[in-house]
Amino acid sequence: MSQYYLGVDIGGTKIALVKGDEEGRILEKIRFDNNGSPEEMIERILSSAASFGAVSGVGISCGGPLDLKRGSIMSPPNLPGWDDVPIVTLLSEATGAPAYLQNDANACALAEWRFGAGKGTRNMIFLTFGTGLGAGLILNGALYEGTNANAGEAGHIPLASDGPVGYGKRGSFEGFCSGGGIRQQAIAYAEQQLRTGRSVSYCATVEDLPSVTARSVAECAFAGCSDAKEIYRRCGEKLGLGLSILIDLFNPEAIVIGSIYARARALLEPAVLQVLKEQALPQALEVCRILPAALGENLGDLAALSVAMQGGK
Repeated sequence: MSQYYLGVDIGGTKIALVKGDEEGRILEKIRFDNNGSPEEMIERILSSAASFGAVSGVGISCGGPLDLKRGSIMSPPNLPGWDDVPIVTLLSEATGAPAYLQNDANACALAEWRFGAGKGTRNMIFLTFGTGLGAGLILNGALYEGTNANAGEAGHIPLASDGPVGYGKRGSFEGFCSGGGIRQQAIAYAEQQLRTGRSVSYCATVEDLPSVTARSVAECAFAGCSDAKEIYRRCGEKLGLGLSILIDLFNPEAIVIGSIYARARALLEPAVLQVLKEQALPQALEVCRILPAALGENLGDLAALSVAMQGGK
């Protein structure tokens, strides 16, 4: 008989609960906005979870910080008021099944390893490359969490002595390679150009600077605008540098990159590959593929389900 699992994906703006099987088939889904108080949202999660019926396990994917030993959500920046929420205990009681909590980067790593671009590998790294930059590490065929579940914080790696801020650090991997980091770099360049009387493809006036986003710059770059393409080229160089560090350290078979890389691969990849050739150890680079995430819009759902399937392993 097939086993069924419940996945709970808790985000700052949306919450989704899905029931699926071991093959990653989504059978039922409930999705709603995270627009109420923490108490209201938690109650809605629990009542929704109970409505799915019997499951073999529950997986919860959520941004950190988390206390994985106690199964609690510990005031993530995108979840104000979610202070020391014992989500594992609450969901286990609501469903009568064992529940497991994992940070979103690790959960996505499990999903891409089990069902996506990293399927069939034993050593794989997943990078979020969205609003921020986090990593999930699959080493020797298992998720690697570290001594106190803080492994994979690649966004904190320094890539330069100065630069855009990410993860609270100037010049960090996240500062250069994230939606927020690309936006910072694009605004800094545009402001410099506009104040000296030059035009910028993705920003008409100084007053328009707050509306600049990584997406709006990418749209101009795909339309052929050289200044926007240059922003992404520079990002690609830093991405290549960060990847070279991960390749030298972990010797993975694949690095799977989500969100912005999956959407803007054509803008980033040439610079990434050039820097990798210059910086990474040739023997390690030779066996490592750099791949966009393959699960697309299903990644969050399958990430939470994968945590349930992984259980306490």
